[in-house]
Amino acid sequence: MNKKIRLAIFASGNGSNAEAIMKYFSQHSQIEVVLLLSNNADAFALERARRFTIPTFVFNKAQFRESDEVIRRLNESHVTHLVLAGFLWLLPPNLIEAFPDKIVNIHPSLLPKFGGKGMYGIKVHQAVKAAGETKTGITIHEVNEKYDDGKILLQASCEVLPSDTPESIAAKVNALEYEYFPKTIERWALSSSTPS
Repeated sequence: MNKKIRLAIFASGNGSNAEAIMKYFSQHSQIEVVLLLSNNADAFALERARRFTIPTFVFNKAQFRESDEVIRRLNESHVTHLVLAGFLWLLPPNLIEAFPDKIVNIHPSLLPKFGGKGMYGIKVHQAVKAAGETKTGITIHEVNEKYDDGKILLQASCEVLPSDTPESIAAKVNALEYEYFPKTIERWALSSSTPS
């Protein structure tokens, strides 16, 4: 039997990227989403996962940082790859060690610009606007122990017009995320799962 790649999604908020990923892989022959985890019990991402009948797990800071509880839950679900989709906490070393080169994240700017601690969501687009940038976009990258620092897998860009607001920049960037994130996860997961 063909062994499927089993994704777990980490999300802190609305979960629109998580939904795009769940939708993309819902009928996939080789990859399936088996768990959605959140550090926020009120995250709408949890409701989105329920609509896809994907199990969810909510954890607190102590479970995440000071125990192996999250790793245990991932192992129970036989997860092979982790996807961060709007997840705001820095991953602890034990989680990175448990899934070496098997964790991917998306950032709403062209890294290394506008990355790092505290740079997420609308704050990124406000900074892009304030800096007078003429283009911005997304960066999909592997995860290491630093914010927004791992190996870049893909960047896609869009124009920033003088008339753009942080909100209209966000809409353009979101469109790039929905288009490229699932496809990039697919390519990355399949290539990182082949025996070397």
